[in-house]
Amino acid sequence: MPKLGEWAALRIPPQLTKRPFSLDDARRAGLTKSSLRGKSWRRLGAELYCWMGLTADSWMVLSAWQRQFPPDIVFAGKTAAWLLGLDLDPLNPIGLIVPLHSGVRSRPGLDVRRCDIPQHDVIKIRGLPATTVNRTLSDLCLRLPPVEALVVIDAAVHLGLTDNAALIRYAELAGGRPGVRRLRSLAVHAAPAESPMETRLRWLLLRAGLPPPEVQSELHDVDGRFVGRADLYYPAARLVIEYDGSNHRDRLVEDDRRQNGLINAGFMLLRFTAADIHNRPESVEALVRRAVKTPLTPKDPNPGARYAPLDTTRRNRSVLLRG
Repeated sequence: MPKLGEWAALRIPPQLTKRPFSLDDARRAGLTKSSLRGKSWRRLGAELYCWMGLTADSWMVLSAWQRQFPPDIVFAGKTAAWLLGLDLDPLNPIGLIVPLHSGVRSRPGLDVRRCDIPQHDVIKIRGLPATTVNRTLSDLCLRLPPVEALVVIDAAVHLGLTDNAALIRYAELAGGRPGVRRLRSLAVHAAPAESPMETRLRWLLLRAGLPPPEVQSELHDVDGRFVGRADLYYPAARLVIEYDGSNHRDRLVEDDRRQNGLINAGFMLLRFTAADIHNRPESVEALVRRAVKTPLTPKDPNPGARYAPLDTTRRNRSVLLRG
């Protein structure tokens, strides 16, 4: 038999099993804060809980947080990017924009920024207010290193959420707001790359002063037959550059056949791994430069932005697109 003080922890009000709830919701259902420390409950954040038997996905958690906030909050940053369909972590922390006069403040798990956001920068996604794609990318340009900001921009372009022209037009209209200058400089390099490492490989080449390669180009032989699609391509040199990720055996067989077809059609092929990009960038640059026969004329692909040199030691932190 449980002790008298354990009955509250054992009792599970049905209305609290369907979605996350606040401490006030729990108290209205007859539970105390101490009872929520029991094994039946899981803490999601400051004064936000759910029943242990509930699978609380990110949509559910964000909806629960929204109910705790005033109606004028807007999800922003990585949280907004996730709501838009980009595979960034939406919860650690949850990004918010609140009015200047708002009483909502940053706390563990919440990253709160204060500014007056125009209505044309806000959309509703499944009932949740979020910054638009171009505003979201502009904000992330302020908070991410340039190469990682370009990774997210490329992902948005790949999904068809925006394009170079729309980004440049947004930057021109946004004036001098923080993040806009970097967005403008990165927008000219935006492309529909199919993976984050493809973007990082392209960034390495741009940083080295090499000309911008074409992205996801369809290639044909002399008879017009389709032979493959190139991650990166220099037409004048007929040079195909591929990012070689870890592949399933069946995919490797398909890639080998494709590679043979490209070489047989007269294309030159260079393939690089994550280790090459992170640990041997000078070798990557030298091989590509020799192949395209471009003189050494380093240029900054992001003029005016301040950033640290490309980190060649960190491990690959791939951002994979959701469905």
